[in-house]
Amino acid sequence: MNLELLAFIIYLAVMLGIGFFFFFKMRGEGNGEKSYFLGGRSMGPYVTAMSAQASDMSGWLLMGFPGSIVAFGFGKMWIGIGLAIGTILNWLLVAARLRRFSAAAGDAITIPQYLSNRFASKNPALRIICAIVFFACFTVYVASGFKAGGTLFSSVIPSLTPETAMIIFAVIIIAYTFTGGFKAVCWTDFFQGIMMLVAILAVPIVILVTKDIDISSINVGFEGTANEFIMNPFAAGWKDVVSGLAWGLGYFGMPHILVRFMSIKKASLIKKSASVAIIWVVLSLGAAIAIGYLGRLTHPELVTDGTHEQVFIVLVRELFPTFIAGILLSAILAAAMSTADSQLLVASSSFTSDIYKPVFRKNASEKEILWVGRIVVAVIAVAAYFIASNPNSSGIMGLVENAWAGFGAAFGPVILLSLFWKRFTYKGAVAGILGGGITVVLWIAFLSAKTGVYELIPGFAVCLVLCVVVSLIDKAPSQEVIDIFEKATSKDFDAEIDN
Repeated sequence: MNLELLAFIIYLAVMLGIGFFFFFKMRGEGNGEKSYFLGGRSMGPYVTAMSAQASDMSGWLLMGFPGSIVAFGFGKMWIGIGLAIGTILNWLLVAARLRRFSAAAGDAITIPQYLSNRFASKNPALRIICAIVFFACFTVYVASGFKAGGTLFSSVIPSLTPETAMIIFAVIIIAYTFTGGFKAVCWTDFFQGIMMLVAILAVPIVILVTKDIDISSINVGFEGTANEFIMNPFAAGWKDVVSGLAWGLGYFGMPHILVRFMSIKKASLIKKSASVAIIWVVLSLGAAIAIGYLGRLTHPELVTDGTHEQVFIVLVRELFPTFIAGILLSAILAAAMSTADSQLLVASSSFTSDIYKPVFRKNASEKEILWVGRIVVAVIAVAAYFIASNPNSSGIMGLVENAWAGFGAAFGPVILLSLFWKRFTYKGAVAGILGGGITVVLWIAFLSAKTGVYELIPGFAVCLVLCVVVSLIDKAPSQEVIDIFEKATSKDFDAEIDN
């Protein structure tokens, strides 16, 4: 019997079981839209932390990121450094403040809803623009997860074509997202986050303990050795450094992460969540860098035959017994699933709450909203499948890069200014989102290859400038908007929403 496959089946059965458990539990609670899309704001600190980080780190963590180090050298390490810095700043600067602001702004359950309420606007333009950007970027992002899951499935079951493997993977994700909603997604992400951390730490530890490796001798993608790189990290080149650090800016605009901050039960629990999340991300990114480096050292053929994104799969099968390897390889499923399910749910909630209900069906019932949301989950999954199965589409890393830039540039400055600048206006937010998003698209199409500069950098800058300039030109916010800001920043508000 294929023991790898047995481990997969056990793992997938557990994840589906969680989805169906929350489906029946949610029916009994009868909390409707708020329960399905935000878990009734009842998530504890550990589930919030692990869910946020697991939904952040997709199959990219175990395949795309270490694979890029294998293929292009140690300079890609700067992406991990940038992400670690971005994670820390996101938890320290944004998490608690967004929890308070979303509660003060009409108890918002989606990011577009929060932004509209933050500016006390009934104009649907901002919510519609946000929902469209969500739909486009999340579809690309989910496609990267499908690509990772399909690659793994076809590796474990060679008789499956990549397309069939992706369909199976997509159906499983849709099943528990469709049934259990936000709580199912968060709890599956909690367990998947633990599995991802265990698996990604196990590989470099076992290699270093069991193999006699001279880690100072390998050329790591520039003129010099690993030891020389450690002494002079900027030897990778300024573009690697700047682009890597720029990834950290993307965190401020990631809806599937930001919505976790909004869902925590009490704002006072954020500090505990932040500690868990920061430790998790530093350990996992450090281990992913080590896997890329050790994989390049022990398996140089991965570079020449173009299978560098499979470095984790190759190392796990080499180091561990078959059944244990199957469990550890399930971490790739965990990574891909934990991100794809979150993104499907956030895109679905945005469409139903920000377009369908306010524009098409203002009197739609809770039951209707839930079923429309589930249909949107399926639609996005189908679109993502066609992107992932297109032979001309980018690899896992390329898809994630594009989606990450789109979100970070369109929403990063907007979220930060909405939380820290009282003079920020509705028109400034609209201009920033449009300008940042359009800049990313144009940069990818015409300038990315020529300049080698990551599109998130110009997109973020354009968004920030437009937000500030348009807000200053615009008339000052109304007293109602100022009241929302002052309520959210008052010392007594934490106690109010914690009760």
